[in-house]
Amino acid sequence: MNTNETLLNIENLSIGFAKRGKMNTVVDSVSLRVKKGEILGIVGESGSGKSITALATMGLLPDSAKILSGGIYFLGNNLLAMKEKEFRKLRGSEISMVFQDSMTSFNPLLTVGTQIEETLRLHSNYVKEKCKALTLEALKKVGLSNPHEIYHMYPHQLSGGMRQRAMIAMAMIAGSKLIIADEPTTALDVTTQDKILKLLKKMNAQHGTSIILISHDLRVIQHICTRAIVMKNGKIAESGTVKKLFTHPDTDYTKMLISAIPMPFSESDRKPAETFFMGSKENNNANSKNRTLSVNHKKEQPGILTIQNLNVFYSEKALGLFGKKTRKQVIHDVSLSVSQGETFGIVGESGSGKSTLVKAIVGLNKEIEGTIKINDVAFIGDASSVSKPHMVFQDPYGSLNPTKKIGWILEEPLRLQTKLSKTERMAKVHEIIEQVGLTTKHLERYPSQLSGGQRQRVAIAAALIVNPKLVILDEPVSSLDVTIQAQILKLLKNLQKKYQLTYIFISHDLNVIFQMCNRICVIYKGKIIEMKEARELFYHPQHDYTKELLKSAMIQAEL
Repeated sequence: MNTNETLLNIENLSIGFAKRGKMNTVVDSVSLRVKKGEILGIVGESGSGKSITALATMGLLPDSAKILSGGIYFLGNNLLAMKEKEFRKLRGSEISMVFQDSMTSFNPLLTVGTQIEETLRLHSNYVKEKCKALTLEALKKVGLSNPHEIYHMYPHQLSGGMRQRAMIAMAMIAGSKLIIADEPTTALDVTTQDKILKLLKKMNAQHGTSIILISHDLRVIQHICTRAIVMKNGKIAESGTVKKLFTHPDTDYTKMLISAIPMPFSESDRKPAETFFMGSKENNNANSKNRTLSVNHKKEQPGILTIQNLNVFYSEKALGLFGKKTRKQVIHDVSLSVSQGETFGIVGESGSGKSTLVKAIVGLNKEIEGTIKINDVAFIGDASSVSKPHMVFQDPYGSLNPTKKIGWILEEPLRLQTKLSKTERMAKVHEIIEQVGLTTKHLERYPSQLSGGQRQRVAIAAALIVNPKLVILDEPVSSLDVTIQAQILKLLKNLQKKYQLTYIFISHDLNVIFQMCNRICVIYKGKIIEMKEARELFYHPQHDYTKELLKSAMIQAEL
């Protein structure tokens, strides 16, 4: 194969959205090329134009978008000049896409096998038996060990990592020459991330598949791509080889993206890395002075949360109208305590039981055995609202009421849980919105009118407005780009200091956990297998599973 031959050529592409009679340009004169057999990375903050460029290449732009100028050429054919019927033949067979949210990208009413097979039915003349055989083979190729079982399962019955693998199987099954992967590892744990990236590299090496990898995680781009493009405000700010971009960036914007990456840990000498694993030594040393690891946990602080011998169950109803309920145990004999003012980290791969544990803590799952105490008061979901822990969810867009303005969303907890007057409630709303770095103007907006980072700030404000002492943060920065991540983490530290907050912090990003947490527990198959001070856990892990988690994270940190 001639790796210098151009597969995709985008020339001076501009895309806009009409807003109040004016055209808002979101992609501005973008030009890029993808060679056969190449893995090209595209990075940039939210709103930089990455995903819109990808959707234009797939012919999937929303009706409100308009191509203002330029062309998109695939093997010399202008995709923008194609009729939809022509494009439909190309989409899925020659160009495929792996979307960020695999749950919403699958049809929840159809089995995984049926949906993957559909690609073959549309783009081949294979009989039904052949389509099924190839589907099972594709599921096996993406590392799913029980393809016959998964073939008959629905999307919600798979873990996030399994769904993402199934989506990659769908993208590759028809032998596409180009796969566009839009944030394929966002919100996946480090071991699953590593497996997904290895799978993409394997497809590239064995089949010569060209890949466009879009990600806000610069470590992912560095790990898999040969070239990368940095986008800002709809334009290409910088491009070049990955090594050049991440060791000698030309623009201040690229340097800023690199400096926002959380400080990693070092495997070689088992001490905090003195420099970041990306960027120049001078810039990294300067930035590292501003990064303080939260490891000074004061053991004399009183306990705010105590869990003893906790078992958590889910009830599942057997198929059929009169099926009996079966009880499945997810958490097994967990005991831990969290001290007032500390940040307690919880790590583990998808399906390990992290979310099940915190749902029990906040009272969303009451099928428990054992004891949960908050401030020495037993808590099973019916404690007073003041003592109840509050939660910041991973997806603020899904957790905020889309039909209400921000001001209403923030005032509602005060209406339900306090006896404050309207004037007093609004005073607290104005105070908290400014504390999280927004202005009173944002109170008149709906969640859809805010950026991802702004929505996450609102979610934090909603959790803090009734003055809880314990806040649970479930992947609060996983879907945010690195600069917004850095802002949110700094905000959380400042708020913790101001209000003497206690955090339980869940994240798949071990570098974020290392930066934020005093102590960390590792959960595997519903059990705590290791729990230590942050430095001790990262530099002297005892359990093989912990070592594997750290190894996966460090693989992504390699140059």
